Amino acid sequence: MTIDLVLLHAPSVYDFRKKTILYGPVSDLVPPSPIFEMYPIGLASIAEYLEKAGYRVRIVNLAVLMLRNRNFDAERMIKNLKSPVFGIDLHWMVHSHGSIEIARLVKKHHPNSKVVFGGFSSTYFHEQLIEYPEIDFVIRGDSTEEPFRQLMNCVLNGGDLGTIPNLVWKDSGGTVRINPFTNVPDDIENVMINHYGGVIRSVIRYRDLIGHIPVSDWLRYPITGVISCRGCVNNCVICGGSNAAFRCYHNRQKPVFRSPEAVVRDIRQIARFSRGPIFILGDLYQKGEDYANEILRRLQEKRVKNQLMFEIFSPMSKAALQQMSLAAPGFCLEISPESHDYEIRKKSGRNYTDETLETMITNALEAGCGRMDVFYMVGMPGQDMKSVMDTVDYCDYLMKKFKGTERLALFLSPLSPFLDPGSLGYEQSEKHGYKILFRNVEEYRQGLEMPSWKYTLNYETKWMNRDDIVESTYEGILRLVRVKAKYGVIPDDLADVGIRRVEEARAMMHRIDEVLAGDNVEEKLVRMKPEIDRINAFPNSEKIHLELAMGKEKLRYLNSVWALLTGK
Repeated sequence: MTIDLVLLHAPSVYDFRKKTILYGPVSDLVPPSPIFEMYPIGLASIAEYLEKAGYRVRIVNLAVLMLRNRNFDAERMIKNLKSPVFGIDLHWMVHSHGSIEIARLVKKHHPNSKVVFGGFSSTYFHEQLIEYPEIDFVIRGDSTEEPFRQLMNCVLNGGDLGTIPNLVWKDSGGTVRINPFTNVPDDIENVMINHYGGVIRSVIRYRDLIGHIPVSDWLRYPITGVISCRGCVNNCVICGGSNAAFRCYHNRQKPVFRSPEAVVRDIRQIARFSRGPIFILGDLYQKGEDYANEILRRLQEKRVKNQLMFEIFSPMSKAALQQMSLAAPGFCLEISPESHDYEIRKKSGRNYTDETLETMITNALEAGCGRMDVFYMVGMPGQDMKSVMDTVDYCDYLMKKFKGTERLALFLSPLSPFLDPGSLGYEQSEKHGYKILFRNVEEYRQGLEMPSWKYTLNYETKWMNRDDIVESTYEGILRLVRVKAKYGVIPDDLADVGIRRVEEARAMMHRIDEVLAGDNVEEKLVRMKPEIDRINAFPNSEKIHLELAMGKEKLRYLNSVWALLTGK
C-alpha cells in the first residue's frame, strides 16, 4: 500500500529496554508510563488534514509497540515502512532522546526520504534541531497542518520551499533557511473535524490497532481527550504552554477556541466507540461564561453516558457547578493549586486562597461531583522541604474536613522530569528562583539516559537542590499515601504497595548514587538492572487511585465502524 507520510511517535529513551534507569514518580499522575508513550493530539489532526488533501497518512506509535512487546524490533519495522516523508513529534523535551534516535534509523534505512520534526520543543529548539543531519525540516508553531500540507506538495511534486510559512530547512548547499513565522490561524474549525474517525479508519486500513493507541494500557482504561483550544490565557510559571510561551515562541498572541459545536461533536464521537472517561483539555471558562455555558447546554441536550472530566484553572462558582452537574451527571473536576501555601501558589501563577478552594470543593460535592482531583507539586518557587511536608499536613486537614470522602482525591507529584523550556521559570530563571541545568538539546538527551531520575531533573531552586527535591518528593508521597489509608480513601493493601514502592525506590536511588561515585560504574549498573526493572514495574498506587471506575463494556467496536462511516 502506498503511503505518503508516516508519523512516528518515539519512546522517551529509544533503547529504554536495555538501559538501566530508575524512573521514579515522573509520570505517576498522567496516563502514560515513564516512557511517555502518549502521542500528541496534533498527530491525529495532521493526519486528518492531510488525508482530506488527498495524501495517505499512517500513525505508528513505536513507544507503545515497544512497551507491549519486549521482542518488538522497532528498527525492523522502520526499515519495512516505505514512505517519501516521515514526521516525528518532539512536543516535549522528554522525547528528545528517542525522537532523534528514531530519525537516525529512518535515515539509515531510507536515506532519500525526508524527515520532518514538529511540536512545542521542536519550535523552541528549531535552530539546534535543523543542524542534525538526520533532520531535513522543522515546522514551527502550534498549528502546523497547513504548512505541512504545503511541504508535502513541495516534496512530492516540486516547488519553492522558501514560500512555506513556519518552515526551517536546509538548501542544496547545506545552508539553514528560516522562513517567516506567519501561519498562526485564529480559526481552527477546519482541523479536528473527524480526527477520531480518521484514526479508526487508519486502524482498519493498516490492520494495526496497537500502533495507533495513545498509551500502552488504553485498551484496559480507555481515557480519551478532547481539546478545546490552542493557547492559554494564564501565565503559570512552570508551564511551557502558558500565554507568555505561546506569544514568545509560537507567535500566538491570544488563545484560539474551538466552537462549542466542535467540542461536543468530539465528545459524542468518542462516546460511540468508548465508555471510558472523556477529558476536556483546557478550562472552558477561559473564554468566558457564555462559551462554557453553551458547551454545557449542548451536552445537556445530547448527554453521553461516559464520565466527563473537566480541567479548571481556578475555583468555579456554585452556579457554574450546578450547571455542570445538569450537563454531565457525576462529572469529575481537576484543579492544580500546586501548594497549600497561598504565597507560593501566587508566585506560581495561581492566585486564589485555600478558603476559596475549600468552598468550591464543598459546592462541587453538593452538586454531585463524582470526583474532585486536587494536585500539588514539588519544585515550586519559594517552596522548601518543610513546605512540602506542610502541604501533606494540609491534605490531612482536607480529608478530615470532608470526612474522608472518596470523591475527594489528593495527589502530590514532582515537577519532573523537566521545567519546560519556554516557561517563565525557565526563561526568567533568576527572577523566579530557578537554576537551569540544561540549555541545549544534547544536554537533555544525555540527562534522559542517566540511571536515576534525580540526574534527569533540568533544574534546582534557591530553596531546594536536586537531592532536596527528590527526598521531599519521596517523603511527601509516602506520607500522603498513609493519610489516604488513614481515612480509608484507598484500601490498606493498595497503601502497602504504594509504601513499599516508595521505600524501595528511595533505597535504590541511594545505591545508584554510591555506584556513580565509585569505579566500574557501567558494570555495576548492568548487574543492578534486574532489580531496578522490578522496582519500576511495581504497581503504582497513585495512578491506580487516579483512575475512575468503569463498567465492563469499555470499547464498542461495531460502533467504531459506524463512527467511521458516518463521521458522527
